[in-house]
Amino acid sequence: MLNITRITGFFLMGFSDVPELQTVCGLFFLVTYLAVIMNNLLIITLITLDLKLQTPMYFFLKNLSLLDVFFISVPIPNFFINSITHNNSISILACALQVFLMTSFACAEIILLTAMSYDRYIAICSPLHYEAIMSSGNCVLMVGVSWSIGLLFGALYTAGIFYMPFCGSTVIPQFFCDVPSLLRISCSDTLVVIYTSLGIGFCLGISCFICIVVSYFYIFSTLLRIPTTKGQSKAFATCIPHLTVFSVFIATGCTVYLKPPSNTTSLTERLFSVLYTVLPPALNPLIYSLRNSDVQCALKRLQQNLCPSSLLHVTVQSICLWFCGSHFARKFCII
Repeated sequence: MLNITRITGFFLMGFSDVPELQTVCGLFFLVTYLAVIMNNLLIITLITLDLKLQTPMYFFLKNLSLLDVFFISVPIPNFFINSITHNNSISILACALQVFLMTSFACAEIILLTAMSYDRYIAICSPLHYEAIMSSGNCVLMVGVSWSIGLLFGALYTAGIFYMPFCGSTVIPQFFCDVPSLLRISCSDTLVVIYTSLGIGFCLGISCFICIVVSYFYIFSTLLRIPTTKGQSKAFATCIPHLTVFSVFIATGCTVYLKPPSNTTSLTERLFSVLYTVLPPALNPLIYSLRNSDVQCALKRLQQNLCPSSLLHVTVQSICLWFCGSHFARKFCII
């Protein structure tokens, strides 16, 4: 008979067994985390305070930044603390909470990106009906549905994982609790619940992918009929970033979560986990916002209305210099 011992916690492997390298990795992730948080919070502040950004597109963008803040805040702070203290243990309750939150936020973000593609479709293909279709009530409903489905899917996924008993090694070869690693140490012979969750997740991802592909098929067909090159380039400028963000997010997420579980974790899988957890939240503000002329003007107006010695003013200046270069800072920021 299989010897099953009750497990009360796990050990996260991280990226290195050398304490010095652990500390270096932790500091690197901390700097990256603070930069991502600062950028996304700035986007949320700009869209909330600036009246000219009160449109459906920026409403979705604000919620996307909020999801990114929550999503990256689940694994990175815990990894930093473990790297500094050299204590990689995590309780089973904290591990379950990580799985629940990350799957919930990831699912909600995929649905929100799908809603953003629909917003672009209506704006380009049916501009006369845009205000009626993308009303404030409908936008709030779309965002509420994305959060609700995300939380429901996260609860289903977490219940499927932690319903099963664990045995054998308690080492998770990742820097956070992920589903493939937990499946490797499961003792259950029947994985009906988790495979049902995987099937639902796969169908959800495929459905969102099909919706986005169909939306952009009609969008690009409409754009090619625009007589002016300037109008085409402006429309493409709003569509290509969305496709880029969605492609990176869905490709890395599917690689990590929808692949069949194996007995070992390769370095490639760990790198994909880093891309999945860090890259989309880092890219979203840069691709969508900081290079956007409307956001740049809002950034300028915000700086003009702030006290030069205030913390937010200094933060805005730092972001201009760090991410947008001195030319952008001289052009749009008061330094």
